[in-house]
Amino acid sequence: MSKRIDAHQHFWYFNAGEYTWIKGGMEAICRDFLPEHLAVEQEKIRFDGSIAVQARMSLEETKWLLDLSKEYLGIKGVVGYVDLCSPEVGGQLDRFISNPKLVGIRHVVHDEPDDEFMARPEFLKGLEAVCERGLSYDLLLFPKHLPLAIKVVERFPDMRFVLNHIAKPKIKAGIVSPWKTDLEKLASYENVSCKLSGMVTETNWEQWDSRDFTPYLDVVLDAFGPRRLMIGSDWPVCEVAGSYETVMGIVIEYVRGLSRDEEDHILGLSCLEWYGIEVVSAPFSNGAGLSDPQSGR
Repeated sequence: MSKRIDAHQHFWYFNAGEYTWIKGGMEAICRDFLPEHLAVEQEKIRFDGSIAVQARMSLEETKWLLDLSKEYLGIKGVVGYVDLCSPEVGGQLDRFISNPKLVGIRHVVHDEPDDEFMARPEFLKGLEAVCERGLSYDLLLFPKHLPLAIKVVERFPDMRFVLNHIAKPKIKAGIVSPWKTDLEKLASYENVSCKLSGMVTETNWEQWDSRDFTPYLDVVLDAFGPRRLMIGSDWPVCEVAGSYETVMGIVIEYVRGLSRDEEDHILGLSCLEWYGIEVVSAPFSNGAGLSDPQSGR
């Protein structure tokens, strides 16, 4: 069996002041989530590792995640944060680039009040610095941002982009357009891949069925093809709507109807290939002495 990799998850020591986006109704994730907790969940479904993705726009968190990756071999890569609009972005990247576990950068674009944020000259300059260092960029967007994302991708044909959470279509309302048309246009660029993640948070958290996601998964599969798709849990955020095993099961069950090669790519190979990861055949270690950038632990 090929390596099974979760392409999108987070770690944190919970602190309400640092994670202001965790609001009412999200009590299930108001606690610590660390590598040893993820290891238990991944063992249940026989997954081999993950990509740890930034949850705060903080250089300290990027350092913390990279430090964790040295202790826990199950962390195959880190998508971190640097201030892409800063004139010091090059130095910030160079601070972390020596760690081979740094595979990409992400900015929480969908929380920016300016819908044209990605068009800012300073942001584009930051992306140039990321591209020059051979890192990918994770696109965290709402459907309204897709037309601008297409223009950004056109500007950087040699850069790898990874669309997070299939661009968060309005699954709860059953809305497909114009998300479908814009996503298909984005997928026409071969330097863009997509994570099958973050879907359960876009529907009714208390009452959903795996069939709710099939129309959206069909669109994404047709647009990107299996070699540019990767499964992701969005754990622990997904816990507001379902357990790790249940949420990952949505995509695992969906791909059972595909060929073995297609299934292997979506469940792990695409992630490893896209992020350029050399797989280390080892489970999560029992590392100790974790440091927390918030508390000094």
